[in-house]
Amino acid sequence: MNRRRAATAAALLALLLPLPLAAAGTSAAAEAPSAAESRRTALELPRPTGRFPVGQETLHLVDRSRTDPWAGSGPRELMVTMRYPAQRGTGGPVRYLTREEARLLLVDKQLDGVIPVEALAGTAAHARSQARPVAGRYPLIVLSPGFTVHRSTLTALAEDLASRGYVVAAVDHAYESVGTAFPGGRVLECLACEKAEAGTPMRAVSDNRARDVSFLLDRLTGRHPAWRHAGLIDTSRIAMAGHSIGGASALAAMAADPRVRAGINMDGGLATPAPETGIGARPFMLIGAQDGVPGGNASWDRDWPRLDGWKRWITFADSGHFTFSDFPALADQLGLPDPEAPLGGARSVELTRAYVAAFFDQHLKGRPQPLLDGPSPEAPEVRFHTP
Repeated sequence: MNRRRAATAAALLALLLPLPLAAAGTSAAAEAPSAAESRRTALELPRPTGRFPVGQETLHLVDRSRTDPWAGSGPRELMVTMRYPAQRGTGGPVRYLTREEARLLLVDKQLDGVIPVEALAGTAAHARSQARPVAGRYPLIVLSPGFTVHRSTLTALAEDLASRGYVVAAVDHAYESVGTAFPGGRVLECLACEKAEAGTPMRAVSDNRARDVSFLLDRLTGRHPAWRHAGLIDTSRIAMAGHSIGGASALAAMAADPRVRAGINMDGGLATPAPETGIGARPFMLIGAQDGVPGGNASWDRDWPRLDGWKRWITFADSGHFTFSDFPALADQLGLPDPEAPLGGARSVELTRAYVAAFFDQHLKGRPQPLLDGPSPEAPEVRFHTP
């Protein structure tokens, strides 16, 4: 970032008047910022578009049958944010990130000193902590974030899906982000990044995440579920979507676990190849950035013929790798757009939400979606590819 842009950003950010945020654990009190913090938050995610308010709870899950592959000791752990249709007027405010999670993310993106930690940590979301659920049975969607980034970076998408009548489980896979808070005051950093830099193939990440997802489904849908509202989940309608390596992991999870009925990969190289025999005719969608066209990613070209069910390959014009996350919407508010991905932040969120929701509405709720049939005049940025 050049000096002029940094100075402009600093001037804009001086208007934010952030307040300090304390570190959070997994309790409702730890999730929720104070009333004063909520009033002073300057960044805000786009509002969900569905008819339901959204509830939010956090789970800490421990798989004692597996040793963590990155630490080489101790059990495998996950942090999971559950979102679900909730009753209006219940619950309290939620926290986007802890202060330390925000600090580590900004350092990794070389934005420390440009964006105040408190501004990012205090981003206003729209779910309500510990809100009472709306009774019913809803499809479950697992969301997995990109490598190095926190599960919160998919909040705008997760909240929107929950508002449309889904239960959404956004997962942080231990030691695969630059900083994720775990119980006991621990903030686990990216040991997997060190392994990747040393030559460990990314397939190890997507294969491991597939095992994480199977464990998560066991804990959410088994006889003694880990989540108190697990009765909301329709166990016959489970799907997964992810960004970057999280998207690659969606295909890996489908190959490994028949409970995952449908999947979406948002701009992730397919580190774990699709089985040559296919994925049991289950639906899958590739959503790519502007350079994700046929011939742009060898793994997509390789695996496209192996997707043996309903499938789509679409790209968004003027988009970049992080278009499918919260980053563009927040960057626009900070006056820091990406010149290499000029698709606006609000439009990035709108398109991502529309096509992801259409896919799940069609394949989990049985509602045909003309939006998925081909180009639409309402979405001229979206291209359909038929290699």
